[in-house]
Parts: sequence; structure tokens; C-alpha cells
Amino acid sequence: MSDTPELSEVDVSHISVADIENVVVDCDRCVVRGISCHDCVVSVLLGAPPAVVWDADERRAVDALAEAGMVPRLRLVEGPVRRPA
Repeated sequence: MSDTPELSEVDVSHISVADIENVVVDCDRCVVRGISCHDCVVSVLLGAPPAVVWDADERRAVDALAEAGMVPRLRLVEGPVRRPA
């Protein structure tokens, strides 16, 4: 079961533009990241969040942390590369 709520479960109706003085957008803290990036205003204005690219040293470090039980193992499952028609 995921800790990420469904988009329909997120209630933002109580937030008014007049209530917001400063807005800090942190995609890492967004509770609907992944399920709503495709139509988020931030993605529209700035582009989708970049993919994480690890070099060999970083990958070995993550593998070592996972081996020690400090982080979960990487569960990335890559799909086929889609090419525009």
C-alpha cells in the first residue's frame, strides 16, 4: 500500500490565493508527485522534474547502503524507449 494519496483525496479547497504570501515549490515534498506531474503548472512552466542520473560511484554507494539495510534496494523497472511518431 502506498503512502501517496490518490489525487481525488487531496483537498486544497481551503487554500485561497489571497492566503499565500510566498510559494516555495518543492517537488520532493509534493504528495501527488508522479501521479500529477503531467498536468502540474510547474511542469508546464519549467518542464518535468529531471530524471536522476547516477554515475558508477554513486550507484556503488547506493548498493552499499542497500546491502547494509540502510535504504531499500533500487526497484527501477525501465520500460521500452518510446519514440515520437
